[in-house]
Amino acid sequence: MARYTGPKTKIARKFGEPIFGPDKVLSKKNYPPGQHGNGRKKKSSEYGIQLREKQKAKYTYGVLEKQFRNLFEKAARTRGITGEVLLQLLESRLDNVVYRLGLAPTRAAARQLVSHRHIVVDGKVVNIPSYTLKPGQQVGVREKSKSLEVIDNSLSGFNHSKYPWIEWDSSSMTGKYLHLPERADIPENIKEQLIVELYSK
Repeated sequence: MARYTGPKTKIARKFGEPIFGPDKVLSKKNYPPGQHGNGRKKKSSEYGIQLREKQKAKYTYGVLEKQFRNLFEKAARTRGITGEVLLQLLESRLDNVVYRLGLAPTRAAARQLVSHRHIVVDGKVVNIPSYTLKPGQQVGVREKSKSLEVIDNSLSGFNHSKYPWIEWDSSSMTGKYLHLPERADIPENIKEQLIVELYSK
């Protein structure tokens, strides 16, 4: 499974946001890495700003370039506002929904749960993090994995009402993907129109 395995804090500092989850270093050093990271900021070109936004989206959702391009092309063919559809497709990924359900503290941890066959979709094990969920499908924890410490710790105190497009049943440890999220309900700080402009060149 292709995924980013490089230094996460360095990338988070580059964007000035905890895109991989809570980051202790970022809270202390909220400026770009490197010798001159805390110095004068240089101006970015229009292309540079658009490229930066695409990179931020890719790192946030853990998607590499080829997958991201394919998702964009699918969004462009789909009815609706291309940028919003792109985010909806990213939110519909199985690893992202596992993360949104609170089963894992980060998307990287969610990908690991899926890859290690701890997650079921409609009762069947699915080990493909990029699997696209459809409204109405149910995502749960495999029976023998329900006592995993990482899942228990992540669920502890998690607010399941944060995301109105998913529903959680704590008794069965199952979530339902109700519908595609509205843009206003997606909390990520991503300017998707800049990504559309970049790919439209």
